[in-house]
Amino acid sequence: MGLFSSESCISQGEKQDGIYTFKQGDPNGIGKWYMGREIAYVMGYQGISWLERPERGNEEKTSLLLENMEIGPGDDIADIGAGSGYHVFKMAQMTQEGTVYAVDVQEGMLVALRAKKEREKTANVEVVKGSEKEINLPANSVDKILMVDVYHEFAYPVEMMTSVKKALRPGGKLYLIEYRGEDREVPIKKVHKMTESQAVREMAAAGFKLEKNIGNLPWQHCMVFIKE
Repeated sequence: MGLFSSESCISQGEKQDGIYTFKQGDPNGIGKWYMGREIAYVMGYQGISWLERPERGNEEKTSLLLENMEIGPGDDIADIGAGSGYHVFKMAQMTQEGTVYAVDVQEGMLVALRAKKEREKTANVEVVKGSEKEINLPANSVDKILMVDVYHEFAYPVEMMTSVKKALRPGGKLYLIEYRGEDREVPIKKVHKMTESQAVREMAAAGFKLEKNIGNLPWQHCMVFIKE
């Protein structure tokens, strides 16, 4: 039986739609499951103040995350689920000859991104409206892709990762940042965390191989994947 077979045994109260299962779960989840993991609700644009909280840099060591990415002056980078652009505009300063694509699906986030781009006059940031199934970037267009605490909210992870893989150039890297599901001390709701083993399984199904997991962030995995 294949990994994505829809013929697997379905318990009472479950429904199967191809590769996805629907059943009741965590109140913070959407009731849709992929590879044994429940997908979380998306944090709305009303959460911008939390994304931009002053203590975030210290709590999450966000400067270390950007160091981990080894951004070069000509790198083209996509931030998928860019939100309010917390990382976008820092990366834009680091890759002045490249372009940073700030991709989000929520109009409220896109408005905030465009306003910040105008306010800071950042010419090398491009704001892109994605969808639930597409990041809407051309094939082979970016060297690095950053996804910070967003993959676990993808309603269509298979379709999204197909789009991500297409956009990444040969030799490019995917930086998957997720709160550590193995660590009960991380003060984040369970459905908004991921274990390394779960992430590796899902990325392998999408055609990505774990190169390394950089363990220098206080709360998050910093997993670096390459295309197989």
